[in-house]
Amino acid sequence: MDKRSLEKMRSEAEEIFRKSVEAVDPYKAVTRFVQIAGDSLSLGANDESADHFDLKNYDSISLVGGGKATAPMARAMEELLGNKIRRGMINVKYGFTEPLDITEITEAGHPLPDQNGVDGTKKIIDFLKDAGERDLVFSLISGGGSALLPQPAENISLSEKQDLTRKLLECGASIDEINTVRKHISASKGGQMARAAFPATTINLMLSDVVGDNVDVIASGPFTPDSSTFENVFQILRKYDLDGVPPVIQERLEAGIDGAIPETPKTGDEIFDRVYNYIIGNNILALEAAEKKARELGYQTLILSSMVEGETKEVARVHSAIAREILKTGRPIPPPACIISGGETTVTIHGNGLGGRNQEFCLAAALDLAKVPPRVVILCGGTDGNDGPTDAAGGIVDAFTIKRGKETGAEASDYLKDNDSYHFLEKTTDLLITGPTNTNVMDVRLILVG
Repeated sequence: MDKRSLEKMRSEAEEIFRKSVEAVDPYKAVTRFVQIAGDSLSLGANDESADHFDLKNYDSISLVGGGKATAPMARAMEELLGNKIRRGMINVKYGFTEPLDITEITEAGHPLPDQNGVDGTKKIIDFLKDAGERDLVFSLISGGGSALLPQPAENISLSEKQDLTRKLLECGASIDEINTVRKHISASKGGQMARAAFPATTINLMLSDVVGDNVDVIASGPFTPDSSTFENVFQILRKYDLDGVPPVIQERLEAGIDGAIPETPKTGDEIFDRVYNYIIGNNILALEAAEKKARELGYQTLILSSMVEGETKEVARVHSAIAREILKTGRPIPPPACIISGGETTVTIHGNGLGGRNQEFCLAAALDLAKVPPRVVILCGGTDGNDGPTDAAGGIVDAFTIKRGKETGAEASDYLKDNDSYHFLEKTTDLLITGPTNTNVMDVRLILVG
């Protein structure tokens, strides 16, 4: 295979990735799921499984929510409901906005929460506390919502919460683990917004960014029962041997263990009797769209899993091993092949470089690809368009990536050791840059073998 053919595969990989992102467009997800006919509201993928509500039973309708994809979700709801909406307020990541007529947008920090997020969340909670029995609240929740809906629990400062979140991110804690901790040092997560909104009726529409689509993990489950406990938080802190937990947080966790402060609300609590939870988009939808596009381009396809987790460098080596197997034996599918996976990996940070889990995945995979015939392209990208604290969604690498780096004087192994995948892939022109996509259903990985 010549370099021209490899360039064609790189272009096709990006085309497949973009189709996967289009399939989980938040605006389209809402308009597929929500149907309005006069005062009749139907919720569901098709009429047979739809839930129905009579809007005449409610005195007012409001929108609240938070996440990277929440602004286009709100735009869809405004178009569907029009002047039936009395008020709306949402928190989104800086730059992830939409032109809205009714809904007030607060731009805030992600992945580390900031004061804007706290202020916007307080307004939402105060508004929910005023909701009555004949009020209908639409909650629009998407990936990033946990950081974007921060309300530190009593006596905990934002900086103390930021410090603990940063430590968890740096030690490679999973999103489930981070959210378990967040729920128990917050006043907004783990069902606590449902507590504020009761006795209003809440319809909670979620775009899932978590492995397994567990509703209590998406954005730390502000409107869902919480299955985690204060004891689980201590187990997580012990697992990663975290030092320097702020004393006020330590005191709160100990008080929770002793029963001196209440747990987050659990299944069976009456506050959830009027809450309806729906997942309207997730990672598998993105992977299925990628599979469809790959087949149109002539590839044999296989979706491995939408639930891939683990240390990103190790996951990358597994994916490159699959590519080598296809080259050698034609298994699990023969070339031209497109292997697809999703989920969300983690990075344990040891260095001082710049990057994210998807870029580190690509750099680790590129080291393996340098040892095989130039017939493989690997792409790994975040569906939100942001990988870590960078402007890249991820990367696209091939057998010549490491060579391109050496030609600039860059040794890939040194950059990988320093967690500096961004600057290496920048030198080799292998960054995948899409800009903000205003959606988020974790990551998509592609292995193309020609």
